Order: sequence, then C-alpha cells, then structure tokens
Amino acid sequence: MNKSYLIRSKKIVTVSRAGTIHDGAMAIHNGKILGVGKWKEVRKLHPNLPVKDYSDSVITPSLVDCHTHLLEFAPSSLYPVTKETHFLGGKAVLLKALSSGITALGEQVCGHPLCDFSMAEYKKAVQGLPLDITFAATSISIGFDQMAHFTSITQSKPVSQSTLSDPELVKKIAEASDYPGENIFINATPANFTSDQVPRAGEIIYTLEELKRIAKIYHQAGKKIGAHVAGEAGIRMALMAGIDVLHHAHGITKDLIEKAVAQNVSIVATPMGGTHLKPNSPEDILALLRKDIPVSIATDSYLPPYQGASWLPFTDNSLQGPDVLMLIAHPAMVLLKEHGYDENDILALLTANPAKILGKEKRFGGLAPGMEANFLVAEGVPGLEVTNVEKIREVYFRGVKVIKRK
Repeated sequence: MNKSYLIRSKKIVTVSRAGTIHDGAMAIHNGKILGVGKWKEVRKLHPNLPVKDYSDSVITPSLVDCHTHLLEFAPSSLYPVTKETHFLGGKAVLLKALSSGITALGEQVCGHPLCDFSMAEYKKAVQGLPLDITFAATSISIGFDQMAHFTSITQSKPVSQSTLSDPELVKKIAEASDYPGENIFINATPANFTSDQVPRAGEIIYTLEELKRIAKIYHQAGKKIGAHVAGEAGIRMALMAGIDVLHHAHGITKDLIEKAVAQNVSIVATPMGGTHLKPNSPEDILALLRKDIPVSIATDSYLPPYQGASWLPFTDNSLQGPDVLMLIAHPAMVLLKEHGYDENDILALLTANPAKILGKEKRFGGLAPGMEANFLVAEGVPGLEVTNVEKIREVYFRGVKVIKRK
C-alpha cells in the first residue's frame, strides 16, 4: 500500500468543480485522493503527513488517450518483431505513452494479418503495468485495392464484407468490447498506410439497415457502440443508426452537429488524421464545443500525420505516437482559450472527457476526493501551456511516482 503524503503546488488544475486552485495541495492515501484545496487548509487537516513540495510547478490530472492502436498495429510498424517479441515492442510503446503523461488508454483490437492474438492475450500482456488500459473489440476494413476485412474475434483470419454484419459475430465482438471505441468502420480506413496503398479508403462498408441491426445488438447487450466514420454520408448514417460515439467525424456539417446534439452523441476528435478526409481542425473542435458536444482529443496512434493540415507541425509522413498528444491538441486548446473557455474545461478534452468515453470518469480524469491519484507535475498546463513531453517533470499513477525527469 502507498504511504500517505501531501502534494503542494503553485497551481492545481483539478478539472473538477473545484476548478483551479492557486497555492494548492492534495492529500493522498493508498493511491487515492483524500482531499484537494488551499495549501493552508489541507495542511491544517493533515498536519503530520510528509510533504512533496512542487511550489514551482503545475499539477493536473494525467492525460487520457482514448483512441490508440499501440498493441496491435504499432509494434510491427516500429520494430522488427516476431510473434514472440510482439508484446515486448508493445510494452516499449506503452512506456513512451506513460513518459508522455498518459496513464490511461483506450486501445482498439481490430484483427491483424500478422497478429494471431486473442482479446484475452492482449489484456494479459498489460497486466501489472502502471497504466489503465480499456479495450475496444472491433472489426476493421482497410481500403486496399482488394478490400481487407478483419475482426478482433477472428484475429489474423480475413473475413468477407458480408461476414462483418453476421449477428453472431457482432454479438461476440460486442460482448468482448469494454468501451465504445471504433467498434465498426463505417468507412474503409487508410490505417497507417500511405494514400497510394489504400486507394479505396473512405468507401462506405455497410448499408443503413446493417448499421441499425449492429447498433441494436450492442444496445440489447447493454453497451454503447462507437464507429470510425468520416464524411457527410457516413456520419448521417451513423446518427440514423443510433451510434453513440463518433470517432473522427471528419467532415461533419452544421446540420449533422445539430443531430449529434439532439442524440447526445460524443465525438472523439483526431486532429492528426486517421480517415480519408482532412482531420478535425481547431475551428472544427471549437464549433463542436460551442454546441456542448462532449469532445475528446486522441492520437489514433501510431499514425502518419495528414499532409495539408496547417495546424500540424510535422514535415513528413513518419509515424507519430502518443507522445504528440499535447502537440496536436495545442492549436485547438489555444483557440478555446482565446474564446474565453476556462483552462479546466479546455484540459478536460485530454482528461475528463476521454475518461468518460472509457466509462471511468468516476475513477480518473480529474482531481477530487475519492478519485485515483493519477496526476502530472509539469511546467505548465499540458497541451495548453506546454507541448514538449520534457516539460512533464513527473508522472504519478495511483499515488506512485512512475516517471521522473531531472
């Protein structure tokens, strides 16, 4: 069990009802937060606890990336792994995420021709790591000349397009999924391939009736469903079918935003790319928030950045990972600040909102009594004031310091 202690900071951005607390403190006990408030008040309540003094730093909740592909697609894209070393590569990627201030992930398992691993094997591979990983079981359609379809249930075995709608298979995928990730790909994906390799990226895979039946299976199982979707036609189908979470939603129009509001739909924005269309710009994200749509920002990593997005700083197509979460979120976060949004509401795009997508908003994503002590010690507010991971001095997971920079 963890020892009890106090954390003092020049500023705590709680992403909770308490807002920002200057000269603040937190009391930590056994990995959870006992209390948050002004330093003098917290110290008076706990006069005998040892103090970790970060009076020159900012404390915030640690980051949550609710849409990644770190364990399935990334290892073989980054390292010369075999089946025997695949998860070793995955753990290297996870350490990079952790060192970037991310302590919670939403990981997609889609089915992959080189990865004959089950959902259970993916979950076993991350046991004991200082990370909270929630898995979405999905199917996937990759836009090669000869379209390729896989599912998390059939693993490395390709399936036909018609099989994707098979009720028994859909039911198995729904049962294996722990949160509404991109459970289905309404559009064929470019994945992490170059555009010349995936000329059919963007094609719509399902009919509206198929989507309605699939969504119904999830809802009858008591689960929400998320979808990879972009473009007006695909987004309209997703909303008509009753999809709960739109991942990407690149190209969403004003009237579709209104429909999303009416249906209480959440959106996971991916400013770096991930579909056949131009990704979510800062202005797109502002438009969604102005309508009070719950928005999360995610990396969808590992991914080649979309070329032609003026807000992205990348100069080539090299694959980018979770360490760029703050960097790709920064332009939107600055724009929100310029339009009068509070720093707590802005930081929620990387903390509380994605935690809610994962169904774990009562556990982490904010700093409040009873929540897990997952927090960062940084030189400024992540994504808003700092974008370089080197500016994150320390990372705590359930009260334990797991990353420390000099």
